[in-house]
Amino acid sequence: MGPVDFGAFVAELATQSGQAILPFFRAKHATEDKASPGGVFDPVTEADRAGENVMRHLIKRHFPEHGVLGEEFGTENADAEYVWVLDPIDGTRAFISGIPVWGTLIGLTRSGVPVYGMMHQPFTGERYSGDGRQSRYEGPGGNRVLRTRKTTDLAAATLMTTSPSLFPGDEQAAYRRVEAKVRMPRYGCDCYAYCMLASGHIDLVIESGLKPYDIVALIPIIEGAGGIVTSWEGGSAANGGRVVAAGSKALHEAALALLAG
Repeated sequence: MGPVDFGAFVAELATQSGQAILPFFRAKHATEDKASPGGVFDPVTEADRAGENVMRHLIKRHFPEHGVLGEEFGTENADAEYVWVLDPIDGTRAFISGIPVWGTLIGLTRSGVPVYGMMHQPFTGERYSGDGRQSRYEGPGGNRVLRTRKTTDLAAATLMTTSPSLFPGDEQAAYRRVEAKVRMPRYGCDCYAYCMLASGHIDLVIESGLKPYDIVALIPIIEGAGGIVTSWEGGSAANGGRVVAAGSKALHEAALALLAG
C-alpha cells in the first residue's frame, strides 16, 4: 500500500477527531498547565486528549502494526515502517481563547520520511492535505489544488511566525534580520501559517522550538504545493526544532542566508 492510499483513512481520522474536539471549542472546559514549574505556559485541554484518543483507537484497529507519536500520549512502536504523528490541537492557546486559528495535525511517516499530512479545522470545515506531490484544499471556499506563490524577493514577501518572543538567545537576532527585510510580518496562527503558505496567501514561515508533531503533517502539504520546508541549516524539518518554510526556492535560500548571519 503506497502513501496515497492512506488519504481516505486520514479523512476518517479527521472526521472522528473533529467530532470529539469541537464540543469543547468556545465552551467551558478544563485546562491545566503541563509545563514544568517555571516553564513556559503550555495549556492542555480535555479536547486534546479526546481527539488523540479517538485517532489512536482508529489507527490501532485498522493498522495495528503501525507506530504512533502523539503530543498527549507519547510514542508507541516507534521503529515501525509507518508511524503516525499526531497533534490533536495545534494552536491550543488560540483554542482556549476562542479564536479559530487552530487545527488537528495528522501526519504519516514511512521509514522516517513524511509522506502524507492533513491539517483539519473542524470549526471552519477546512481540510488541507498533501502527499508531497500534490496538495488540496476542501472547505467552504470550494475544493481546489494548492499552489504556493513564487515570490523571490524578501522585500515583496509576507512572513509569519507564532511570536518573535519565542526565539531564544541569538535566534531572536537571526529572526529579526529576516523580518527587517520583508514587506509585512504577521504573528500567530501556528499550523494555519503553513497552510496559508501552501495556499499562496503568504510567502515565508520561520519558527523555532517545534516538536515533530508540530511539523510532520505540514511538510507533505507544503512540498505538494510546490514549496520548500527545512531546518535553518537546510536539512530535514521532520524532527522539528528550527524550521523555515518558503513558497519558492529563491526565497528559501535568501532566508537561510540571513538566518545564518
